Amino acid sequence: MTKAKLHPTILEFRGAMGDMVFKKRYGKIYAYIKPTTSDGPPSEAQLAQRQRFTAAVEYGNIVMADDEARQLYELAGKDRDMSAFAVMVADALNAPEVKEIDLSTYTGAVGNIIRIKAIDDFSVSNVQVTIRNGEGAILETNDAIETGPGSGLWQYTATTTVSAGTTVTISATAKDLPGGIGELTQSKTL
Repeated sequence: MTKAKLHPTILEFRGAMGDMVFKKRYGKIYAYIKPTTSDGPPSEAQLAQRQRFTAAVEYGNIVMADDEARQLYELAGKDRDMSAFAVMVADALNAPEVKEIDLSTYTGAVGNIIRIKAIDDFSVSNVQVTIRNGEGAILETNDAIETGPGSGLWQYTATTTVSAGTTVTISATAKDLPGGIGELTQSKTL
């Protein structure tokens, strides 16, 4: 991003001038080029994106009314040089992602640890682990525990014994505050 120091006479300049739009945020002035619009009807993809954006804005409006949740986004906004509302909308538009399921220490015994790496642009609020047998029946399902606040590293402790030779499918489902979902599934023969 290009930075420019404005002359003191226009330090409080805001609004539009020609094709430029000037905005002030956190004491800094930003200049943008005005967006252009198309004359034709929107495509299906554009309509779908507009619906996603409308839902994200609705989420932002709901969170703005919740003092505790709003403060979390305000702190993140200051760190990112963004408004809290912009962080809320971005969070609603971006679902979490499960990057990895580590089954290296899982042998089918009670107490075995399954490690999960789950990330989000703001925060992963919950990771649920489900273990299924080869026929797809659920053997166990429960929440993983984050190893440290905001670490993105989660641990699940197995509660069911699975006999050797059984092929299991382990799914990790991550959720964020707006309800976005990311999932990863991995199989292992014990």
